[in-house]
Amino acid sequence: MTLRYPSFAGDILALFEERAAALTDIPIIQPADPFLDMAGEDLRRRIFLTESETGRSLCLRPEFTIPVCRDHIERRATTPRRYAYLGEVFRQRREGGAEFFQAGIEDLGAEDRADADARSLADAHALLARVLPERTLTVTLGDQAVFEAVLSGLGLPRGWRKRLARAFGSPAMLEAAIAEFTNPPGTARLPREVAGLVTRGDADALAGHIEKAMEEAGLSPSAGRLPLEIARRLMEKAELASVRLSDTALDALKAFLAIHVPLEEAEARLADFAEGAGIFLDEALTGFRERAERIVRHGLPPAEIHYDAGFGRPLDYYTGFVFEIGTAALDQPLAGGGRYDRLLTLLGAEKPIPGVGFSIWLDRVAALREDRP
Repeated sequence: MTLRYPSFAGDILALFEERAAALTDIPIIQPADPFLDMAGEDLRRRIFLTESETGRSLCLRPEFTIPVCRDHIERRATTPRRYAYLGEVFRQRREGGAEFFQAGIEDLGAEDRADADARSLADAHALLARVLPERTLTVTLGDQAVFEAVLSGLGLPRGWRKRLARAFGSPAMLEAAIAEFTNPPGTARLPREVAGLVTRGDADALAGHIEKAMEEAGLSPSAGRLPLEIARRLMEKAELASVRLSDTALDALKAFLAIHVPLEEAEARLADFAEGAGIFLDEALTGFRERAERIVRHGLPPAEIHYDAGFGRPLDYYTGFVFEIGTAALDQPLAGGGRYDRLLTLLGAEKPIPGVGFSIWLDRVAALREDRP
Protein backbone atom coordinates (compact mmCIF):
# COMPACT_ATOMS: atom_id res chain seq x y z
CA MET A 1 0.00 0.00 0.00
CA THR A 2 1.37 3.38 -1.03
CA LEU A 3 1.50 6.00 1.70
CA ARG A 4 -0.72 8.95 0.83
CA TYR A 5 0.83 12.42 0.77
CA PRO A 6 -0.93 14.60 3.38
CA SER A 7 -3.88 16.49 1.91
CA PHE A 8 -2.97 19.49 4.07
CA ALA A 9 0.65 19.63 2.83
CA GLY A 10 -0.05 22.94 1.10
CA ASP A 11 -0.81 24.60 4.42
CA ILE A 12 2.47 23.31 5.83
CA LEU A 13 4.52 24.48 2.86
CA ALA A 14 2.89 27.91 3.04
CA LEU A 15 3.90 28.24 6.69
CA PHE A 16 7.48 27.22 5.85
CA GLU A 17 7.63 30.03 3.31
CA GLU A 18 6.16 32.55 5.75
CA ARG A 19 8.71 31.53 8.40
CA ALA A 20 11.66 31.82 5.96
CA ALA A 21 12.57 28.13 6.23
CA ALA A 22 13.94 26.69 2.99
CA LEU A 23 12.54 23.27 2.01
CA THR A 24 15.36 20.71 1.82
CA ASP A 25 15.54 17.30 0.14
CA ILE A 26 17.20 14.52 2.16
CA PRO A 27 17.92 11.00 0.76
CA ILE A 28 15.89 8.16 2.23
CA ILE A 29 18.93 5.86 2.54
CA GLN A 30 21.25 7.11 5.28
CA PRO A 31 24.44 5.88 7.00
CA ALA A 32 23.30 4.04 10.11
CA ASP A 33 26.16 4.85 12.49
CA PRO A 34 25.09 8.42 13.42
CA PHE A 35 21.64 7.15 14.46
CA LEU A 36 23.06 4.18 16.35
CA ASP A 37 25.54 6.42 18.17
CA MET A 38 23.42 9.50 18.90
CA ALA A 39 19.68 8.91 18.49
CA GLY A 40 18.88 7.21 21.79
CA GLU A 41 18.06 3.65 22.80
CA ASP A 42 14.34 3.93 22.03
CA LEU A 43 14.92 4.93 18.39
CA ARG A 44 17.87 2.56 17.90
CA ARG A 45 15.61 -0.44 18.56
CA ARG A 46 13.19 0.60 15.81
CA ILE A 47 15.53 1.48 12.93
CA PHE A 48 15.39 -0.52 9.67
CA LEU A 49 18.98 -1.54 8.95
CA THR A 50 20.59 -2.72 5.72
CA GLU A 51 24.08 -2.52 4.21
CA SER A 52 25.81 -1.44 1.03
CA GLU A 53 27.65 -3.71 -1.41
CA THR A 54 30.85 -2.81 0.41
CA GLY A 55 29.41 -3.81 3.80
CA ARG A 56 28.74 -0.28 5.01
CA SER A 57 25.90 -0.14 7.55
CA LEU A 58 22.92 1.80 6.18
CA CYS A 59 19.34 2.44 7.26
CA LEU A 60 16.06 3.85 6.07
CA ARG A 61 15.71 7.43 7.28
CA PRO A 62 14.17 7.17 10.80
CA GLU A 63 14.07 10.94 11.43
CA PHE A 64 15.24 14.20 9.85
CA THR A 65 17.35 16.09 12.38
CA ILE A 66 20.57 14.10 12.00
CA PRO A 67 20.37 13.92 8.16
CA VAL A 68 19.64 17.66 7.86
CA CYS A 69 22.64 18.46 10.08
CA ARG A 70 24.92 16.07 8.13
CA ASP A 71 23.82 17.62 4.84
CA HIS A 72 24.52 21.12 6.21
CA ILE A 73 28.05 20.07 7.22
CA GLU A 74 28.82 18.28 3.95
CA ARG A 75 27.75 21.30 1.89
CA ARG A 76 29.75 23.63 4.14
CA ALA A 77 26.71 25.89 4.24
CA THR A 78 26.84 29.23 6.02
CA THR A 79 24.87 29.99 9.16
CA PRO A 80 22.44 31.04 10.46
CA ARG A 81 20.18 28.92 8.28
CA ARG A 82 16.69 27.49 8.63
CA TYR A 83 15.83 24.18 6.96
CA ALA A 84 12.30 22.85 6.50
CA TYR A 85 11.34 19.31 5.54
CA LEU A 86 8.25 17.28 4.71
CA GLY A 87 8.74 13.62 3.90
CA GLU A 88 8.59 9.99 4.92
CA VAL A 89 10.42 8.41 7.83
CA PHE A 90 10.71 4.71 8.57
CA ARG A 91 10.70 3.05 11.97
CA GLN A 92 8.96 0.21 13.76
CA ARG A 93 6.16 1.73 15.81
CA ARG A 94 4.34 0.39 18.85
CA GLU A 95 1.02 1.66 17.51
CA GLY A 96 1.53 -0.13 14.20
CA GLY A 97 2.86 0.88 10.79
CA ALA A 98 6.43 1.47 9.78
CA GLU A 99 6.25 4.37 7.32
CA PHE A 100 4.78 7.79 8.00
CA PHE A 101 5.25 11.48 7.21
CA GLN A 102 7.01 14.08 9.32
CA ALA A 103 7.36 17.82 8.82
CA GLY A 104 9.53 20.25 10.72
CA ILE A 105 12.12 23.01 10.85
CA GLU A 106 15.76 22.83 11.95
CA ASP A 107 17.26 26.19 12.95
CA LEU A 108 21.07 26.11 12.77
CA GLY A 109 23.59 28.73 13.83
CA ALA A 110 21.33 31.28 15.56
CA GLU A 111 23.46 32.86 18.29
CA ASP A 112 20.49 34.18 20.28
CA ARG A 113 19.59 30.80 21.75
CA ALA A 114 16.68 32.05 23.86
CA ASP A 115 14.99 33.60 20.84
CA ALA A 116 15.71 30.58 18.61
CA ASP A 117 14.17 28.27 21.23
CA ALA A 118 11.06 30.44 21.48
CA ARG A 119 10.79 30.73 17.70
CA SER A 120 11.02 26.94 17.28
CA LEU A 121 8.18 26.44 19.75
CA ALA A 122 6.16 29.22 18.08
CA ASP A 123 6.71 27.69 14.62
CA ALA A 124 5.56 24.25 15.77
CA HIS A 125 2.53 25.71 17.55
CA ALA A 126 1.59 27.84 14.53
CA LEU A 127 1.86 24.87 12.18
CA LEU A 128 -0.42 22.72 14.34
CA ALA A 129 -2.87 25.57 14.91
CA ARG A 130 -3.12 26.03 11.13
CA VAL A 131 -3.82 22.38 10.30
CA LEU A 132 -5.92 21.70 13.43
CA PRO A 133 -7.76 25.02 13.93
CA GLU A 134 -10.54 23.48 16.04
CA ARG A 135 -8.25 21.77 18.56
CA THR A 136 -6.95 23.17 21.85
CA LEU A 137 -3.21 22.56 22.03
CA THR A 138 -1.23 21.87 25.19
CA VAL A 139 2.50 22.53 25.54
CA THR A 140 4.94 20.83 27.92
CA LEU A 141 8.47 22.20 28.35
CA GLY A 142 11.55 20.71 29.97
CA ASP A 143 15.18 21.77 30.23
CA GLN A 144 18.07 19.34 30.41
CA ALA A 145 20.49 22.18 31.18
CA VAL A 146 18.55 23.02 34.36
CA PHE A 147 18.50 19.33 35.34
CA GLU A 148 22.27 19.06 34.86
CA ALA A 149 22.80 22.26 36.85
CA VAL A 150 20.82 20.71 39.73
CA LEU A 151 22.95 17.54 39.58
CA SER A 152 26.10 19.66 39.70
CA GLY A 153 24.73 21.84 42.51
CA LEU A 154 23.98 18.77 44.60
CA GLY A 155 27.67 17.84 44.42
CA LEU A 156 27.18 14.56 42.59
CA PRO A 157 30.33 12.94 41.13
CA ARG A 158 30.91 13.62 37.44
CA GLY A 159 30.32 9.98 36.48
CA TRP A 160 26.94 9.91 38.19
CA ARG A 161 25.97 13.28 36.69
CA LYS A 162 26.62 11.82 33.24
CA ARG A 163 24.68 8.65 34.05
CA LEU A 164 21.63 10.52 35.33
CA ALA A 165 21.76 13.05 32.49
CA ARG A 166 21.69 10.19 29.95
CA ALA A 167 18.55 8.86 31.66
CA PHE A 168 16.76 12.24 31.53
CA GLY A 169 13.62 11.87 29.43
CA SER A 170 13.01 8.24 30.40
CA PRO A 171 11.24 8.01 33.77
CA ALA A 172 11.98 4.28 34.05
CA MET A 173 15.70 4.70 33.31
CA LEU A 174 15.97 7.69 35.65
CA GLU A 175 14.21 5.83 38.47
CA ALA A 176 16.50 2.82 37.99
CA ALA A 177 19.63 5.00 37.99
CA ILE A 178 18.55 6.83 41.16
CA ALA A 179 17.78 3.49 42.85
CA GLU A 180 21.24 2.18 41.95
CA PHE A 181 22.84 5.39 43.18
CA THR A 182 20.92 5.08 46.46
CA ASN A 183 21.87 1.42 46.98
CA PRO A 184 25.07 0.74 44.98
CA PRO A 185 25.71 -2.95 44.14
CA GLY A 186 29.43 -2.85 44.92
CA THR A 187 32.06 -4.99 43.16
CA ALA A 188 31.28 -8.39 44.70
CA ARG A 189 30.52 -9.95 41.32
CA LEU A 190 34.07 -9.36 40.05
CA PRO A 191 36.67 -12.15 40.34
CA ARG A 192 38.67 -11.73 43.55
CA GLU A 193 41.96 -10.78 41.87
CA VAL A 194 40.26 -8.30 39.52
CA ALA A 195 38.30 -6.77 42.40
CA GLY A 196 41.56 -6.30 44.31
CA LEU A 197 43.23 -4.49 41.41
CA VAL A 198 40.13 -2.33 40.93
CA THR A 199 40.08 -1.43 44.62
CA ARG A 200 43.77 -0.45 44.52
CA GLY A 201 43.13 1.75 41.49
CA ASP A 202 46.07 0.27 39.55
CA ALA A 203 44.91 0.65 35.93
CA ASP A 204 48.15 -0.61 34.36
CA ALA A 205 48.25 -3.77 36.48
CA LEU A 206 44.57 -4.41 35.83
CA ALA A 207 45.09 -3.93 32.08
CA GLY A 208 47.97 -6.44 32.18
CA HIS A 209 45.80 -8.96 34.01
CA ILE A 210 42.99 -8.51 31.46
CA GLU A 211 45.39 -8.84 28.52
CA LYS A 212 46.81 -12.09 29.94
CA ALA A 213 43.32 -13.49 30.50
CA MET A 214 42.33 -12.62 26.93
CA GLU A 215 45.40 -14.33 25.50
CA GLU A 216 44.73 -17.46 27.57
CA ALA A 217 41.17 -17.49 26.24
CA GLY A 218 42.43 -17.18 22.66
CA LEU A 219 41.19 -13.62 22.24
CA SER A 220 43.23 -10.94 20.52
CA PRO A 221 43.88 -7.96 22.87
CA SER A 222 43.55 -5.66 19.84
CA ALA A 223 40.08 -6.92 18.91
CA GLY A 224 37.33 -4.70 20.28
CA ARG A 225 38.12 -2.64 23.37
CA LEU A 226 41.75 -2.53 24.43
CA PRO A 227 42.66 -4.01 27.83
CA LEU A 228 43.45 -0.54 29.22
CA GLU A 229 40.04 0.74 28.09
CA ILE A 230 38.35 -2.21 29.80
CA ALA A 231 40.41 -1.60 32.96
CA ARG A 232 39.47 2.08 33.09
CA ARG A 233 35.79 1.27 32.53
CA LEU A 234 35.83 -1.26 35.39
CA MET A 235 37.46 1.29 37.67
CA GLU A 236 34.91 3.95 36.68
CA LYS A 237 32.05 1.57 37.51
CA ALA A 238 33.65 0.75 40.85
CA GLU A 239 34.05 4.44 41.63
CA LEU A 240 30.37 5.07 40.85
CA ALA A 241 29.34 2.08 42.94
CA SER A 242 31.35 3.34 45.89
CA VAL A 243 29.34 6.58 46.11
CA ARG A 244 25.92 6.55 47.77
CA LEU A 245 23.37 9.30 47.21
CA SER A 246 22.69 10.94 50.58
CA ASP A 247 19.15 11.20 51.89
CA THR A 248 19.39 15.00 51.69
CA ALA A 249 20.46 14.94 48.04
CA LEU A 250 17.87 12.28 47.20
CA ASP A 251 15.09 14.35 48.76
CA ALA A 252 16.26 17.45 46.87
CA LEU A 253 16.41 15.56 43.57
CA LYS A 254 12.91 14.17 44.08
CA ALA A 255 11.62 17.63 45.01
CA PHE A 256 13.08 19.06 41.81
CA LEU A 257 11.64 16.33 39.59
CA ALA A 258 8.19 16.91 41.14
CA ILE A 259 8.03 20.53 39.91
CA HIS A 260 5.23 20.80 37.32
CA VAL A 261 3.75 24.29 37.01
CA PRO A 262 2.55 26.82 34.43
CA LEU A 263 5.48 28.49 32.68
CA GLU A 264 4.70 31.85 34.29
CA GLU A 265 5.29 30.28 37.74
CA ALA A 266 8.28 28.14 36.84
CA GLU A 267 11.17 30.55 37.45
CA ALA A 268 9.90 31.43 40.95
CA ARG A 269 9.41 27.77 41.82
CA LEU A 270 12.91 26.88 40.62
CA ALA A 271 14.40 29.77 42.58
CA ASP A 272 12.55 28.64 45.73
CA PHE A 273 13.77 25.09 45.17
CA ALA A 274 17.39 26.23 44.75
CA GLU A 275 17.23 28.31 47.93
CA GLY A 276 15.72 25.44 49.90
CA ALA A 277 18.26 22.94 48.58
CA GLY A 278 21.16 25.35 49.13
CA ILE A 279 22.38 25.16 45.53
CA PHE A 280 23.36 27.79 42.96
CA LEU A 281 21.22 27.86 39.79
CA ASP A 282 21.60 31.52 38.81
CA GLU A 283 23.18 30.92 35.38
CA ALA A 284 20.66 28.25 34.41
CA LEU A 285 17.76 30.39 35.64
CA THR A 286 18.97 33.40 33.65
CA GLY A 287 18.72 31.38 30.44
CA PHE A 288 15.36 29.99 31.53
CA ARG A 289 14.01 33.51 32.20
CA GLU A 290 15.23 34.88 28.87
CA ARG A 291 13.58 32.05 26.97
CA ALA A 292 10.27 32.47 28.83
CA GLU A 293 10.28 36.19 27.99
CA ARG A 294 10.91 35.44 24.30
CA ILE A 295 8.10 32.86 24.25
CA VAL A 296 5.69 35.60 25.35
CA ARG A 297 7.09 37.96 22.68
CA HIS A 298 6.40 35.31 20.03
CA GLY A 299 2.74 35.43 20.99
CA LEU A 300 2.43 32.22 23.00
CA PRO A 301 0.44 32.61 26.26
CA PRO A 302 2.61 31.33 29.15
CA ALA A 303 -0.45 30.34 31.21
CA GLU A 304 -1.21 27.64 28.60
CA ILE A 305 2.34 26.26 28.67
CA HIS A 306 3.54 24.00 31.48
CA TYR A 307 7.06 23.39 32.70
CA ASP A 308 7.77 19.85 33.93
CA ALA A 309 11.20 19.55 35.61
CA GLY A 310 11.31 15.81 34.90
CA PHE A 311 10.31 16.10 31.25
CA GLY A 312 12.81 15.17 28.58
CA ARG A 313 12.71 13.57 25.13
CA PRO A 314 14.18 10.11 24.39
CA LEU A 315 16.88 11.25 21.98
CA ASP A 316 20.49 11.39 23.16
CA TYR A 317 21.44 14.53 21.24
CA TYR A 318 19.31 17.03 23.17
CA THR A 319 21.29 19.42 25.39
CA GLY A 320 18.83 21.93 26.86
CA PHE A 321 15.32 23.16 26.08
CA VAL A 322 12.88 20.40 25.00
CA PHE A 323 9.16 20.49 24.31
CA GLU A 324 6.13 18.54 23.15
CA ILE A 325 2.76 19.75 21.89
CA GLY A 326 -0.37 17.66 22.16
CA THR A 327 -4.12 17.77 22.57
CA ALA A 328 -6.55 16.17 25.00
CA ALA A 329 -8.05 14.08 22.17
CA LEU A 330 -4.84 12.08 21.72
CA ASP A 331 -2.53 10.49 24.29
CA GLN A 332 0.52 10.83 22.02
CA PRO A 333 2.33 14.06 21.17
CA LEU A 334 1.65 15.81 17.87
CA ALA A 335 5.01 17.61 17.85
CA GLY A 336 8.29 17.39 19.69
CA GLY A 337 11.55 19.28 19.56
CA GLY A 338 14.41 20.88 21.39
CA ARG A 339 17.97 22.17 21.45
CA TYR A 340 20.98 20.08 20.35
CA ASP A 341 24.08 22.29 20.55
CA ARG A 342 26.61 19.41 20.57
CA LEU A 343 25.15 17.41 17.70
CA LEU A 344 26.82 19.13 14.73
CA THR A 345 30.26 18.92 16.33
CA LEU A 346 29.74 15.19 16.94
CA LEU A 347 28.73 14.82 13.29
CA GLY A 348 31.98 16.42 12.12
CA ALA A 349 31.45 20.20 12.02
CA GLU A 350 34.75 22.05 12.24
CA LYS A 351 33.40 24.44 14.87
CA PRO A 352 30.41 24.36 17.25
CA ILE A 353 27.08 25.24 15.62
CA PRO A 354 24.05 25.76 17.88
CA GLY A 355 20.86 24.06 16.76
CA VAL A 356 17.20 23.74 17.70
CA GLY A 357 14.27 22.21 15.85
CA PHE A 358 11.03 20.27 15.90
CA SER A 359 9.12 17.52 14.10
CA ILE A 360 5.37 17.08 13.56
CA TRP A 361 3.83 13.57 13.34
CA LEU A 362 1.53 14.10 10.35
CA ASP A 363 -0.29 10.76 10.59
CA ARG A 364 -1.53 11.78 14.05
CA VAL A 365 -2.58 15.16 12.68
CA ALA A 366 -4.43 13.43 9.82
CA ALA A 367 -6.30 11.17 12.24
CA LEU A 368 -7.49 14.19 14.25
CA ARG A 369 -8.56 16.04 11.11
CA GLU A 370 -10.73 13.06 10.12
CA ASP A 371 -12.23 12.94 13.62
CA ARG A 372 -13.23 16.58 13.97
CA PRO A 373 -14.57 17.70 17.39
